[in-house]
Amino acid sequence: MTDTQTRIDRRPFASLGHANHGWLDARHHFSFASYHDPKRMGWGAIRVWNDDVIAPQSGFPPHPHRDMEIITYVRTGAITHQDSLGNKGRTAAGDVQVMSAGSGVRHAEYNLEDEPTTIFQIWIEPTTSGGEPSWGARPFPKGDRSGKLTVLASGFAEDDGALPIRAEARVLAATLAPGETVTHTVGAGRHAYLVPAVGTVTIDGEPVNARDGAALSAGTYTITASEAAEIVLVDAH
Repeated sequence: MTDTQTRIDRRPFASLGHANHGWLDARHHFSFASYHDPKRMGWGAIRVWNDDVIAPQSGFPPHPHRDMEIITYVRTGAITHQDSLGNKGRTAAGDVQVMSAGSGVRHAEYNLEDEPTTIFQIWIEPTTSGGEPSWGARPFPKGDRSGKLTVLASGFAEDDGALPIRAEARVLAATLAPGETVTHTVGAGRHAYLVPAVGTVTIDGEPVNARDGAALSAGTYTITASEAAEIVLVDAH
């Protein structure tokens, strides 16, 4: 096995957990609900990465969470959020919402559109438990992250403009033209997970197709688009 293969654990889309509920067609990068794989219980503080297709005029009814940072990256369509704090908002394709569940919150996520909505829902374990729950959303125009990794959500104060989360983690994204390259360094003791929302990339020469996952250990990686691509990357403690 090469050094690249030991640092990059590629998880092909076809190998992901799968549950089709009719209104929801979900793929699970990590163990979730009825999908259980002891080798895929999480990656560092990254506990859940679900690839969801939500049918029109349907969605997740109110349900509780606590002690989890929940990031929703909208790929197509839009998601409408409601919670027990009185927050309500519509997050459209390319935009991001974050909910810090803290000591406990109930929320619902609906696709009120006339087309399917596709999202990545990412759960990161917080650095500390408890605290007041919160919710926020903001647009991140894809043109603003053309050719570079842009921080969408972060637990680090220096990341101005990113949505705040209560974890030593960053959620980043980039849109890449064919042949375009970005690099990312995963620090010692940290874990990163990368999924192309669209297109195929190579990571140090290893191909990663759309909606595949790649778990990255410590090191510096060169990410090159084989075709027009949109990538999402989480770097966590």
